[in-house]
Amino acid sequence: MSESSALRVAVRTLCDVTAREGDLDHRFTPSPSAREGIEGHREVARRRGADYLAELPLAGEVEGLRVVGRADGYDPVASRLEEVKTHRGELSRLAANQRALHRAQLRSYGALLCAERGLDEVELALVYLEVGSGRETRVSERATASELMTELTERCMRYRAWAEREARHRAARDAALEALAFPFDDFRPGQRPLAEACYRAAATGRVLLAQAPTGIGKTLGTLFPLLKAMPRHGLDRLAFLTMKTPGRRLALEALARLGAATPSGEGDMALRVLELTARDKACEYPGRACHGEACPLAVGFYDRLPAAREAAAERRWLDREALRALAAEHGVCPYYLGQEMARWSDVTVGDVNHWFDDHALLHGLARENGWRVGLLVDEAHNLVGRARGMYSVSLRQRDLARLRRTAPAVLKAPLGRLERHWQALVREAGLGEAGAPGRPAWRRLEVLPEGLPSVLQGLAGALTEALGERPELGVEWQELLFETLAFTRLAERFGDHSLCELTREGRGRARLALRNLIPADFLAPRFAAAHSTVLFSATLGPPDYQRDLLGLPTDSVWREMPSPFAADQLELRIRADLSTRLRDREASLSPIGEAIAGQYARRPGLYLAFFSSFAYLEAAFARFTATHPGIPAWAQHRGMAEPERDAFLARFTEDGRGIGFAVLGGAFGEGIDLPGERLVGAFVATLGLPPADPVNEVLKARLQARFGRGDEYAYRVPGLVKVVQAAGRVIRGPEDRGTLVLMDDRFARPEVRRQLPGWWGEPAIEPTPLG
Repeated sequence: MSESSALRVAVRTLCDVTAREGDLDHRFTPSPSAREGIEGHREVARRRGADYLAELPLAGEVEGLRVVGRADGYDPVASRLEEVKTHRGELSRLAANQRALHRAQLRSYGALLCAERGLDEVELALVYLEVGSGRETRVSERATASELMTELTERCMRYRAWAEREARHRAARDAALEALAFPFDDFRPGQRPLAEACYRAAATGRVLLAQAPTGIGKTLGTLFPLLKAMPRHGLDRLAFLTMKTPGRRLALEALARLGAATPSGEGDMALRVLELTARDKACEYPGRACHGEACPLAVGFYDRLPAAREAAAERRWLDREALRALAAEHGVCPYYLGQEMARWSDVTVGDVNHWFDDHALLHGLARENGWRVGLLVDEAHNLVGRARGMYSVSLRQRDLARLRRTAPAVLKAPLGRLERHWQALVREAGLGEAGAPGRPAWRRLEVLPEGLPSVLQGLAGALTEALGERPELGVEWQELLFETLAFTRLAERFGDHSLCELTREGRGRARLALRNLIPADFLAPRFAAAHSTVLFSATLGPPDYQRDLLGLPTDSVWREMPSPFAADQLELRIRADLSTRLRDREASLSPIGEAIAGQYARRPGLYLAFFSSFAYLEAAFARFTATHPGIPAWAQHRGMAEPERDAFLARFTEDGRGIGFAVLGGAFGEGIDLPGERLVGAFVATLGLPPADPVNEVLKARLQARFGRGDEYAYRVPGLVKVVQAAGRVIRGPEDRGTLVLMDDRFARPEVRRQLPGWWGEPAIEPTPLG
């Protein structure tokens, strides 16, 4: 087989598939950050002699496979090949399956090196660098070229059968996608322009911002063109990323409709579809640690994984239930089987954190394997907020003090050092009790507290040791370890994109947080790593806001799709005689109640009324039920559990009557579908503006300094996005008719009305706007 026709495989992938053995072992041994890993490799290279060859590319053809990789370092004088691995804490904590993988990688590189340089033998050294201390541990052995090549040949023979089947799968997949037809006779209004724009984005390798209104079939309208683009533009993988579980279900339903095989046997398209779920939802033994001494599914996991992987690849449809059933058949963990199949699936459906989070699985696999990935991001108007959460972290003084009381001896000293740091920090900040007059309970810190990162690193090391020796310590200690590591890693990248804040919520109850304000700095590399990205939502404007806050490339494309709805479907009224500003809220309660009752009398049915906060909602609900006891009404409350949310929505039936009171931006403001008579109107008694608190004022200042649009980006855009999302619950289909009443004089302002959807038409303003 010639080099050009050989199947290509990276050494790391080859060993991942063929060299892992034994138990799954995910004890809490923190790994260095990517930056620490890179710096660690550089440090080892700096310590070597002038002849040392770092990052040495190696390749060779073995058993019809083109095996490629990059060895960490080679000393030609000593004839020593090195594989460098960075770690934190004691090396003895490193799992046996990881050690076996490292050794297999090194010996594979050794075989390639000997063949390329005509060596008879070579010294092989695994170099483990502890990033905290800089201490090296070297595990060396000598090996002959013949024994190394024998091992590599055996590995390649085992992998080749899998690789050839994967090549056949790719060919069958591409042929099926070339022949893929749209599953309906025609596109919905607005759906064809969306599909065409998505295909062009994939063809040109760009980011597309698609504002596409409800009702045009966004899920199908984005998936279909990206699937068609996969064979034509060399896309290796497609990821459909969602903000919430319902979005995943819609994507899976669309894929099934397009012909992807399902557990019921429907669909015959050669497409592997994987649903990624969170570990706590997939775990069969909650509360147990992920290693062979604690979980029966972890014992011998890697010994049983090859058969489970084969079966999963053959089955193709791998949603949550299918994965669980298949994992049960093979006695493996369903969560980690799903993580493994992320390598081999054509379409992955999962949460946005799988690409954009700091330790995102799909992003890591794409970089490792050089994939050309197409991303589809549903409900993308939420990405700014979600990304801010991904790159924010907080530590609570009260939690640390409570844990210290029951801490084992090895942790008391590092926790004590951190507690003294807390006390000094609160004292120097001059923070009084929460709400104490003249002494603010919140303060922005211009720089990170001096010495805190090193104290936290010491605590992380001690926690690692303690959890390794005493895994029974429990979840709270594990969470503290994760939070400590997250804080130190974000501290390394602290800049004007984030805010360091100290909040005092009472005596001994301070909270120190790194709060991300501008996620663009973290997200820009993630967009650059994808071949193309489609961000779509019914409320994605203005485009500059998304480009600036998300860090999108300068050649990103904005498209607004025509709506399938007409202005005569929506009766739009603006109550310009009302103010919902904080100072006017008490006075607004009765007029709002009368407006709701008046509309209900004109057209009895089901309505939603949205308010800016629970306090405002509770006051309006109390006044309304007292003055209009004959109108059925029910209200959202704080901390609503899922069954309670379901009960709230269950009242919206085809023949129902009444008013549901809800908070704007909450569980009922987006992502719910109440077509036809299940919802005939909505009232929005707020502009949705975030509160003008100290944090939002800092955000406004940072956005003004960076983009010159502080007030707009911090307040007006996020507020109106929530308003339009909530209003979008009213008209869900071509036959729907409904009423939307916007209650605040500011809605009548031209600059606000310009940001409302064009298809809503001209509103009726009642009465003359306030002067």
